[in-house]
Amino acid sequence: MTATPERSDARQVFDLPESRLEGSAKVTGAARYAADAVLPGALWAAFVPSPHPHARVVDVDATEARALLGVRAVITGRDCAPARLGRRLLDWPVLAWDRARFVGDRVVAVAADSRAIAEAAASLVNVTYEELPAVFGPEAALAADAPVLHPDLASYPLLGPPLAPLTHPNLHGHVVHEHGDPADAMHSAARVFEHTFTTPRTHQAYLEPRASAVWIEDGIVHVITTNKSPFTLRAQLARGLGIPEASIVVDAGHIGGDFGGKGLSIDEFALYFLARATGRPVRSAWRYADDLQATNPRHAASITLRTGVSASGEILAHEARVLLDGGAYAAGKPVPHLLPGDALLTLAGYRVPNARIEALSVYTNAVPAGHARAPGQPQNSFAAESHLDLIARALGIDPLEMRLRNVLRPGDLDVLGEHWADPLGPAVLSRLGEVSQWGSPLPAGHGRGLSFCARHVGRGKTSVILEVGPDGTVTLLTGVPDQGGGAHTMIQRVVAAELDLPLARVRVRRGTTAEAPVDPGVGGSRVTPVVGGAALDAARRLRVRLRETDPDAVIADALHQAAGLRVVGSYDMDYGRGPELYSVYGYVIEVRVDRETGEVRVVDALLVADTGTVINPVAHRGQLEGGFVYGLGQTLMEELVVEDGRVVTTNLGEYKIPTVSDIPPLRIEVLTSDAGPGPFGAKSVGELANAAVGPAVANAVHDAVGVRVWSLPITSEKILSALRARGTDAQ
Repeated sequence: MTATPERSDARQVFDLPESRLEGSAKVTGAARYAADAVLPGALWAAFVPSPHPHARVVDVDATEARALLGVRAVITGRDCAPARLGRRLLDWPVLAWDRARFVGDRVVAVAADSRAIAEAAASLVNVTYEELPAVFGPEAALAADAPVLHPDLASYPLLGPPLAPLTHPNLHGHVVHEHGDPADAMHSAARVFEHTFTTPRTHQAYLEPRASAVWIEDGIVHVITTNKSPFTLRAQLARGLGIPEASIVVDAGHIGGDFGGKGLSIDEFALYFLARATGRPVRSAWRYADDLQATNPRHAASITLRTGVSASGEILAHEARVLLDGGAYAAGKPVPHLLPGDALLTLAGYRVPNARIEALSVYTNAVPAGHARAPGQPQNSFAAESHLDLIARALGIDPLEMRLRNVLRPGDLDVLGEHWADPLGPAVLSRLGEVSQWGSPLPAGHGRGLSFCARHVGRGKTSVILEVGPDGTVTLLTGVPDQGGGAHTMIQRVVAAELDLPLARVRVRRGTTAEAPVDPGVGGSRVTPVVGGAALDAARRLRVRLRETDPDAVIADALHQAAGLRVVGSYDMDYGRGPELYSVYGYVIEVRVDRETGEVRVVDALLVADTGTVINPVAHRGQLEGGFVYGLGQTLMEELVVEDGRVVTTNLGEYKIPTVSDIPPLRIEVLTSDAGPGPFGAKSVGELANAAVGPAVANAVHDAVGVRVWSLPITSEKILSALRARGTDAQ
């Protein structure tokens, strides 16, 4: 689904560093985010959270709160029941009316004249709880005698098809994939290896905490939000609140970062009830402590891999059990099976003729988990690429050679039994070895580690409207927000290239759900291929219309005679249609490890990536660099620590994300081709680079000092403990 622009040199616009359409507004402070919304007469919301991980709500006494001057409404779960929220399964009560299931679960909401008054009133609410037994890990939750956290699960509302039957009441997601005959192939393997790895909860760490505002006017519910998917939020509000979609207008303006976390909204549902009770707009704006404690971090995971190989290292069979801590609610997951998107993708990018993969997501009494950049992949990549390195070492095979022997080639089946379109793994791995000078000597205490990974190219369905203005410009109307990735600039450049227009003659306007065509929003690595594909289709349709009377018309001139002409462009490519489309990439990372303290420092990194045609070169580079830094933080320092159900890393100082002093030199080699499904052969890059950092560092540490770290983050304490344990074993 690629296209050739009208003139062969039109794509030269892609070679120029882009100027972001919203850049001036952002750097001058003119850009308005959800928290900046000015609403006359607006009230502020505050909430009363549960202090218990699992408790029955016995009674709520809000007498003192309601008496406080400036308080306009106090509502409880009984005022909202049976309203629930969620992206696929609506299992999260807007306010808990029978039981609270994690520390931070909301029980009461207050609307008042100021934020200070609302918070003071919330502190005056007296809630009586009856504590219930809690479960804090997936294995405990799956025990036969574990307390059932959602006894009414079968009655919860859904968006999409019914859930498959589940084998335990605390399961909310469970999928088993099998192809070939893994049991027989495992039996015939020369060697069988089994390892278990663990990864913690991590937060998306976007710059802007959540904010929202809701008001009701002439029967229409108006919503201002930080949610990156306004049309899907509209559907969730309609389903959860029992009101028609046509009566809801969602406006998602500038969004200050996302990294997968802002597809879930929780405030907007409670604000609706407060707005209905008061007849006034009601707003909320979180502090970062709220964000860290109350919404959808990446799932903690325990991953057991078992792989049978030939004597020369070819993968013959693979089995995996991916156990995910889903927290108190599954509301943050949008996919049909209620697992992170790539929970089954363990040996990504390799030939696996026989496989059985099981993934489970389990209810526990912890902060609800959801999606984060490349959902499911950092967990699986850390496990799989560490696992392969251990196998290579045990067989005496070079780690790069091990991967080259098993990387997917045309006609091979991957770990999910699928064929890939144009697998470029061999080229990426060969380039990694060449540029990194793989195998060359390193100083004492240094080690070099390799990892390889793949990320699907986003698919989906959307439409845009392209209209000619009276001044000869064209304006494209889209419903997709820009969460900082440069989506609108990409759209501008695609249209300009196809119509051979100066960038200044192409404008992009984001519309609310009341005016723009339906769009699934940001996520799933789909904006460039899907929205860009719709923009390209619109430009091609406009060109056809402009040449209906004069086939030789110059588009730039014809536009001046076509004011008001409007066309609709669309794109529709879903999964399951033909070979799977992936981008592949790999790292070689060098570390220095201090044997006395366990301190690890990344001193050099090389990323080689297959990305297709580059449309926004600055944003493209930024996504790759940012993905590396994102992955580095989750490799070396980031962990959302939960103790007895309570998040204890309640600020970024405690949680820790990388600063400039933590970032090593990074070299990037890009393999571009026109093989992608997006405009002019583009692929996806936003979730491409982060997942494989962890195993490359783990493999480099092993190479440097001979010990394996089996869990993330890879800290000095873990390395030193492993070194001491090895020393004890040697004695």
